Amino acid sequence: MRSDEGRRFGWLNHERRVFVLSLLAGLPAVILSLVLLYRGNYPTKVTWTFGTLIVGCWFIVSLVVRERVVRPLQTLSNMLAALREGDFSLRARSSQSDDALTLALLEVNTLGNTLQAQRLGAMEATALLRTVMAEIDAAIFAFDDAGNQLRLANRAGERLLGVPVERLLGRTAHALGLATFLTGDSPRVHDLVFPGRSGRWEVRRTTFRQDGRPHTLVVMSDLSKTLREEELLAWRRLVRVLSHEINNSLTPIKSIAGSLLSILDRTPRPPDADDDLRGGLGIIGSRSEALSRFMSAYALLARLPAPRPGPVDVGIWARRAAGLETRVPVQVRPGPPLIIHADGDQLDQLLINLVRNAADASLEAGGGVCLSWTRQDGHVEMDVMDEGPGLATTANLFVPFYTTKPSGTGIGLVLCRQIAEAHGGVLSLENRTDGRGCVARLRLPVAFRGSAA
Repeated sequence: MRSDEGRRFGWLNHERRVFVLSLLAGLPAVILSLVLLYRGNYPTKVTWTFGTLIVGCWFIVSLVVRERVVRPLQTLSNMLAALREGDFSLRARSSQSDDALTLALLEVNTLGNTLQAQRLGAMEATALLRTVMAEIDAAIFAFDDAGNQLRLANRAGERLLGVPVERLLGRTAHALGLATFLTGDSPRVHDLVFPGRSGRWEVRRTTFRQDGRPHTLVVMSDLSKTLREEELLAWRRLVRVLSHEINNSLTPIKSIAGSLLSILDRTPRPPDADDDLRGGLGIIGSRSEALSRFMSAYALLARLPAPRPGPVDVGIWARRAAGLETRVPVQVRPGPPLIIHADGDQLDQLLINLVRNAADASLEAGGGVCLSWTRQDGHVEMDVMDEGPGLATTANLFVPFYTTKPSGTGIGLVLCRQIAEAHGGVLSLENRTDGRGCVARLRLPVAFRGSAA
């Protein structure tokens, strides 16, 4: 019904409807005026003149009404079309401030300002993103999920593949040799060879949407340079520590050896030469033994074998470690009965070292040592608490070869942490909050199965 009416009156668009309605609105007044004019017995010339004037004014007023209605709508249409095309420079003006038309124009002007600010922010964000992507060292590739075609690549990706980005866009991941990175675990590390570079790469993958379509973002970071820098730094630290420890032993050995040679070259030999020789050789022997202990400790740290898991009774383990310390009283506070899977020999070495360190600290203050354990969320927490002076700083506790003990090697805590981490656990040291001293807290998984798990 409505469609038939529209076809019947299709020639009446909005402008014509307004014009027709304005004519119909004035038609009764025009007819009444003409009737009164012709019945007034006026001369014919006057009647025709005023009749023509009335009809002319009627048409002119209708046209003015049409323009007053249609012109603002055309202005709004032009402004909305400009906004749709991205032109935000057009603004509408109106002399009124409280009518509906002015409010509509004001809202369109406000919409234009908002869209202009949003587009400016989007353009700045896009420019910043492009700059960051261009300067970042990681290679970035974006593929669509429809055909796995490359839609975006940065300079690092261009250098990696050795092809200008204009020739890369639109090619499939399979053609670029990147198809394997669109599936599987993320992140993961690969040893890869590309036309532009080879090395060890960390590959990360994520998804995003653009224009309503899903895309996959692949980020490839070259780890070779970082690993080489860390390896060089580790070697420098190792050489510095080894040089320091070896020089500490070789310097007195060299000095004493020179003194002993000078004694042997004297003629006649001093009466106390034999005592000096024995004392000097004793010092050389003790320093050589200290150097041998240091190298043995380092070798132990460097060659720690992988854990061989087996059942370990936590209570028996704690009491066995406590029973080996006889210098200070060691109390064992029993926790819940618990069997864990771990390398018993390595755990013995770990806990014995922690108890020995706690005993060393307690000897200074005349206190004791306490062992306790609890079970929390599939883990066992073993606490070794001492009554010593506490920790002045925790910055260098796990630095290899760092020690504050005159006869220490700086290996014990490092070895303990290495054993704990090899079992998937954590070792931490902190000052006690319930009294003086510190607590070494060891957290181990109950069901550790080794590297094969």
